[in-house]
Amino acid sequence: MFKGFSSLRSKINLVFSITLLLLAILFISSIKYDHFKFEERNAAHERLISHYIYEYYMKYGKIDESYLKSQNMSLIKDKAKVVQIERSFKKRGKYKDYAVDTFRLQRIMLINNDRFKLFLENKSKPTYPLKRIIVFSIVFLLIILLYLWVVRSLRPISELKNKIKTFSEGNLDIQCSSDRNDEIGEVANEFDHAVTMIRELLQSRQLFLRAIMHELKTPIGKGRLMSEMLSDEKSKVRLHSIFERLNLLIDEFAKIEKITSKNFELHLNPYKMSDLLEASIDMLMIETPARLITTDIGKDYIVKVDFELFTLVIKNLIDNAIKYSTDKHVRVVIDNEVIKIINKGEALAEPLENYFKPFHTSKNSLGLGIYIVKSILDIHQMELKYDHKEGYNTFMIA
Repeated sequence: MFKGFSSLRSKINLVFSITLLLLAILFISSIKYDHFKFEERNAAHERLISHYIYEYYMKYGKIDESYLKSQNMSLIKDKAKVVQIERSFKKRGKYKDYAVDTFRLQRIMLINNDRFKLFLENKSKPTYPLKRIIVFSIVFLLIILLYLWVVRSLRPISELKNKIKTFSEGNLDIQCSSDRNDEIGEVANEFDHAVTMIRELLQSRQLFLRAIMHELKTPIGKGRLMSEMLSDEKSKVRLHSIFERLNLLIDEFAKIEKITSKNFELHLNPYKMSDLLEASIDMLMIETPARLITTDIGKDYIVKVDFELFTLVIKNLIDNAIKYSTDKHVRVVIDNEVIKIINKGEALAEPLENYFKPFHTSKNSLGLGIYIVKSILDIHQMELKYDHKEGYNTFMIA
């Protein structure tokens, strides 16, 4: 019933609307009550006047017009008007010994007996409730001013909400401190303090990771240089491959750091899935990939992705498939706008969603691999699916 009033602003609007409505009802009711009391008093006064006129006529044989004038009444003497009023009273069924009705917005009193017939005009009017109107107008204005003051006080909440939304989207360069001395200012200042702490923590983490990667690159570079001095060509090639692999891993760690901290910019371009697969296999740096990987391209298709990130996805899936395959062989199928990575092995011990957590631990843990894959696919608005049939695991990207 009150789903539309879930927000604080909506509730405030509802409260003030009901308050103004009740104030209006109270004002109208008081006016009607005053009018009713005036009519009641006026009717009683008219009956008293009618009785006095009759008694005076019976005693003196004439109408006391000075008394009528003192009571703010006048005797209608215009014969043409008397005829019109009499006709109106008869038409409305009010032509009696005593009756009161309106004629052309005038209150007319009829006194009719065997002695005389009079039509009197009552000139008394209800007083204009100026004081009450002023009081209600002041109260109404105060409520409106109070409403505007409360709404204005809530404006920083909307600004804080927008900044929190910006923060949740990965923008840490926000300032939301406030010089207000109320609860809203306290919340804004505490959130600003939390943002500052998180920003400093992320910056220290990035600095730490970059320092580690920088320090690792130095011995890798020296190792590559030393490997070039070896006379054994086979050992030289093998060591060179190992150092290249280490260098590639460091670059991947840098990408992972950017993805998890949302500090990156996507470069989306159309690529053939077969070309992405070929680049991913090259990233594995396997000497004889055909021995471990079989590719089956039915109907190739084009996807719009970030080349570096998406090839990292396929590379991680193939790497995991080789690692956990019982026969150390993987089959990759491209068809019907789906790429499948298939290997022979046991089914996952837990639902796939559990492996989306970083450093998930289980009997056949996939470590960071699936977590990285899921993070990158979420950015590309793609989905990773899993199936196990007849002793084969199948990971699908669609």
